Amino acid sequence: MSNPQLTDKPELHEGGDPDATVTSVASSATSWTSTDAELDPQEYARLLDLYDTSFRHIAEGEVVKGTVLQVTSSEVVVDVGYKSEGMIALEEFLDEGGQLMVQAGDTVDVLLERTEDKNGHIVLSREKAEKMKIWDEVERAFQDRKVVLGRVVERIKGGLAVDIGVRAFLPGSQIDVRPVRNLDALRGQEMRMRVIKVNKKRGNIVLSRKVLLEEENAEKKKHTLQSLAEGKVLRGVIKNITDYGAFVDLGGIDGLLHITDMSWGRVSHPSEIFKVGDEIDAIVLKFDAGTERVSLGHKQLAPDPWSDVVERYPSTARVGGRVVSLTDYGAFVELEPGVEGLIHVSEMSWSKRVKHPSKILNVGDQVEAMVLGVDPTNRRISLGLKQVAANPWEELAEKYPVGAVLTGRVRNLTEFGAFVEVEEGIDGLIHISDMSWSRRVKHPSEVLKKGETVQAMVLNIDAENQRLSLGLKQLATDVWDEFFGRTQVGDVVEGKVVRMTNFGAFVELAEGVEGLVHVSEFDGQREGEKVELKVGETYQMKVIKLSPTERKIGLSIRALKDAHFRGDWDAYVSDSGSPTVTLGDHFKHQQ
Repeated sequence: MSNPQLTDKPELHEGGDPDATVTSVASSATSWTSTDAELDPQEYARLLDLYDTSFRHIAEGEVVKGTVLQVTSSEVVVDVGYKSEGMIALEEFLDEGGQLMVQAGDTVDVLLERTEDKNGHIVLSREKAEKMKIWDEVERAFQDRKVVLGRVVERIKGGLAVDIGVRAFLPGSQIDVRPVRNLDALRGQEMRMRVIKVNKKRGNIVLSRKVLLEEENAEKKKHTLQSLAEGKVLRGVIKNITDYGAFVDLGGIDGLLHITDMSWGRVSHPSEIFKVGDEIDAIVLKFDAGTERVSLGHKQLAPDPWSDVVERYPSTARVGGRVVSLTDYGAFVELEPGVEGLIHVSEMSWSKRVKHPSKILNVGDQVEAMVLGVDPTNRRISLGLKQVAANPWEELAEKYPVGAVLTGRVRNLTEFGAFVEVEEGIDGLIHISDMSWSRRVKHPSEVLKKGETVQAMVLNIDAENQRLSLGLKQLATDVWDEFFGRTQVGDVVEGKVVRMTNFGAFVELAEGVEGLVHVSEFDGQREGEKVELKVGETYQMKVIKLSPTERKIGLSIRALKDAHFRGDWDAYVSDSGSPTVTLGDHFKHQQ
């Protein structure tokens, strides 16, 4: 027997309200259940089929909206209007901080993965639904050339893995307009990019930051070129640093800030002043519109410290500064940023012989010096370190006047003399000619030894040129003075020939005293008389010349023989009583 109440049950029509239909069918089923004894079997089958098919408008793989019914400690129960609820793991509703993002009654988007699991529940996923939505957004961004924002996850082969909601690939060649060497340094950074390739089926997304930067730079460059002009001050960002300077991004176009134009002061490397990312002001020194090359200056924004350096650093003024560099010839001292002076190695000490500035100064030392000269044209200031201390050479004349005897240590021997240390850093020279009155000294080592202590007489002091002349022989009696004191021209002396030359013979008359017998004074006047002088032989001769100032003695054997002959003649004349006989007659007589 048929039930008339079922003849009016609502049918499921296309375009109708599914939820309303489900409710009507469920109500009919409930009514039928209470009177199932009277239900026709065919009608029962029809209603059951109608109940099952009322939910089949939701297909697997679709993203649908659902209502959170309950939140447990491990799951979230979601109703999507299907014949059973779905269970989603609680982790899918936690944010990065681990906080739950939903509560009962909230509406969420979920993906229907399967219509029924082994427990009879539908399988839902909020996480996959979100990714499905992101994929749709990525495809729209690709089609509309929109910018996407992503965070670098890690470095992978060929580039970077980027999280834009889903994992995407950013090739190394598409990271920047210039090659990026350290990709690891980009990890964790957020970037604006464009999608240049997407394949949803394969799950591939390729990004490019370079394309976006090129577009942005092109627009910036257009605006920058319109405003570029020599002498204009621009704001820029340090983009790259090299040994010779820094490249500054002026807005789509780079300018070179050379190291020499960074500061008026000393700059060893650009990294001492700037680092990548710094915003700086720079003035355009030169702009070539054809090549789009821009030369920038930074120091030109401040006054040139050398413009009034003469007034600020007059000669003889005492100044303070810091040693910034050492060379073989001196030390550079920074007096102020941009102004340096040179202390030459010769101006470091009055007494010490400074071989290298490092023996006196170190980089970083604070020193006081005297201004010796200023050359603003060549940007040079000469400084003196020793000038701020007393000059020991000026005090030396008071301590050791000429003629005074002092004691010192032989510090060094040379071919021309010996250097004797009188005081610390002050040496005097004993010339080889002042070592002995009598000996002919060929090398100072014949008289002195290095390291021995000697006494010497002060002969001369030249404080300006820092020279002290000493004498060793002056402490002994001068044998020459003794000889000149007891000898006169015409005296007959005896001497030993010590060496022969082509112009005469040197004869030792006393220890340390020598005279010369010129070749013209060898022979007597009598014809045929020859004198052969031999080294080592002793002869008598007459003194014919004395020169005490030049310490020279002229000797003659001929004069002595002539004197003997005249003496014999005088005796002959006296004996013969014939005063009318002349010397010429005598020669005739001899012939």
